[in-house]
Amino acid sequence: MRWRKPAQLLVYRPFPGQPPRIPEQEPNRGSDCRGVRRTLSGMGVRRSVVDYGLARRATLASVLAGNTTVADVCDAHPYLLRAAKFHGEATDIACPICRRTKLTHVTYVYGDELGQYAGRVKQGPELAEMASEYGEFRVYVVEVCQSCAWNHLASSYVLGTGEPRTRRSRRARAGE
Repeated sequence: MRWRKPAQLLVYRPFPGQPPRIPEQEPNRGSDCRGVRRTLSGMGVRRSVVDYGLARRATLASVLAGNTTVADVCDAHPYLLRAAKFHGEATDIACPICRRTKLTHVTYVYGDELGQYAGRVKQGPELAEMASEYGEFRVYVVEVCQSCAWNHLASSYVLGTGEPRTRRSRRARAGE
């Protein structure tokens, strides 16, 4: 049998100059808190945020270096331009290509729970309402210039309550 050292008391020093703390002295903040169910419900914050700023900078650098033509990057689909015109949200950011007009953000939503509403353009107030109604869906924000047709994916993130949505039967919906 091998000799073991006696168990040492774990002491954490979070930052220099602060008093040491012992983990047993702190209240339990884990998922096994008594009487409190820890879920993501009511969570109105963005999760899994992806910013495509580096890809945007690389594309613009490629255009400025002459490796990519302006026609290759200013190729927005007519439906995207129409969505920007009628459903987009104006920004204060000038177009990096033409520098004539301000960019417009068009926000698309996708998710399994959305059903027929997947792939539609939504605005801020609608997103807040959807975030409390659906379990999880992905939001894509595209920046569009309506004059030169520049478009680039600006960011994407996940919204929702974090809980799967319960499906109701057809009879329950018909009875309402």
